[in-house]
Parts: sequence; C-alpha cells; structure tokens
Amino acid sequence: MGRTEARARATRKRKLLVLAARVLLLAALLGAWEALSRAKVIDPFNFSMPSKIWDQLAQWTLHGTAQGSLGEQVWVTLYEALLGWVAGVAGGVVLGILLGRIRFLADVLGPYIKVLNALPRIVLAPIFLLMFGLGPASKVAAAVVLVFFPVFFNAFQGVREVDRNLIANARVLGASNRQVTLQVVIPAATSWIFTSLHVSFGFALIGAIVGEYIGADRGIGLLVSVSQGALNSAGVYAAMVILAVVALLAEGVLTFLERRLFRWKPGAPGSDH
Repeated sequence: MGRTEARARATRKRKLLVLAARVLLLAALLGAWEALSRAKVIDPFNFSMPSKIWDQLAQWTLHGTAQGSLGEQVWVTLYEALLGWVAGVAGGVVLGILLGRIRFLADVLGPYIKVLNALPRIVLAPIFLLMFGLGPASKVAAAVVLVFFPVFFNAFQGVREVDRNLIANARVLGASNRQVTLQVVIPAATSWIFTSLHVSFGFALIGAIVGEYIGADRGIGLLVSVSQGALNSAGVYAAMVILAVVALLAEGVLTFLERRLFRWKPGAPGSDH
C-alpha cells in the first residue's frame, strides 16, 4: 500500500510540475511577444500583440460581433464541425472495417480511395460552396472529406492488424463471420480508431473554418475573413485563439472518453498498471 501511495504522490507531483512548466512557457512566450511588439522589434500592425488580442476578445464577448454574439459564431462553427466529424467518422469506420474484412472490396475500391486521398481536399471547399450555398451544408461537406480519410485508414489498418490467432480461436469455437467482426475484430481495432478521432476533429474544425472563410454569413471563419479584410490583425489572432480553445476542449473530452473506455487495458491511459 505504501509503495502504491508513493507512486500516486509522485504521479501527482509530476503532473503539477508539467502544468507549471506549461504555464510558465506560455507566459514567457506571451510576455516576449508583447515586449517585442511594443518595442517595434516585430511589426505590431502585422503581428499585433497579446494585449490587443485580449481587448478584441473582451469586445466580442461583451458587445458581440457585427454578425451577432460571439457565442453564436462559436456554436455555428462547432455545429458544422460536429456534423462533419460524426458523418466522416461513421463513413470512415464502416468502410474501413468492411474493406479490412472483405479483401474483394479492398481490391476493387482501393485504387479509387487512394486517388481520392491524393486530391488536395481543401480546394473542394469552393466547389461545395457552389453546390450547397452559404449555409452549413457546404461547411459540413468540407469537414466530412477531411475527416473521412484518416479515420478510414486507421480503421482499415486496425482491422488488418488484429491477431489472427484470436480470429482462428473464435472460428474454432463456432463463431460466424458476423460474430467474429462484432465481438473480436471491432473491439481489437477500437484503439486504432480512437487514435484517429483525436486528429480528425481538428480536421473537421479546419474544414468548417475554411468553408466559412470562403463564404458564410456566420462562424469563426467569417470573423477571420472580416478581420483580415479590415486589416485587423488582432481580430485574426483572436479568432484563432477561440478556435484553439474549442479544439483543446474537444481533445479533452475525447481523451476522457478514451480513458474511460480503455481502463481495462494494461498500460492504457488512466489504467492503474
């Protein structure tokens, strides 16, 4: 028990040390940025400074933006990103598992997926804008195409990497193909799939932001576009700060869910081993 308590104390101490180092590093970077901007070592017009960015955030929070309240802009972008993320994840997981389990489908569809993956998907955003208009649909479509491929390839690889002995043992016990897929393959590939979820939500946000930047009536991307058009560098950076906070919160939720899901797994995050 004493050794366990000592290990727990050491873990807490290390977490506090890491947190303190992160805060100090951020404070040092912001302080240097502010000082260099005020001293005109770096151009404050192009690079702004933390104090002006903070003022811009405070103004948007207290008085709203020209397009509406700040909360509304954040919600619109988050809504578009979430829809695109869910659709892209669902499509990537289902198709990845199917192609991972059915070699014939992989042989037929594999070249087409590789070709589509090679396309610069960001440039599809203007096409989606023409197809679906200024509403959320064009941003959701842009998010879907960015999310789908990393999730698909992780799901596909996760299915291919499942221990063949597990599958063989399940078949010896009389499991059908459906039972093997649902009870052996998918649980074994879950860690691969969750790995892609962390990255893919950031891609969903990028898709929504790019779509809004090109053409929209609300959203964080529109704030970036309007601020850039008004030569308001503080507004551009403030929008980026908001986006970073949203991404970090989403990452925290995904990490929490992953730890809860894999508590049973030795060596997994949040396990006692």
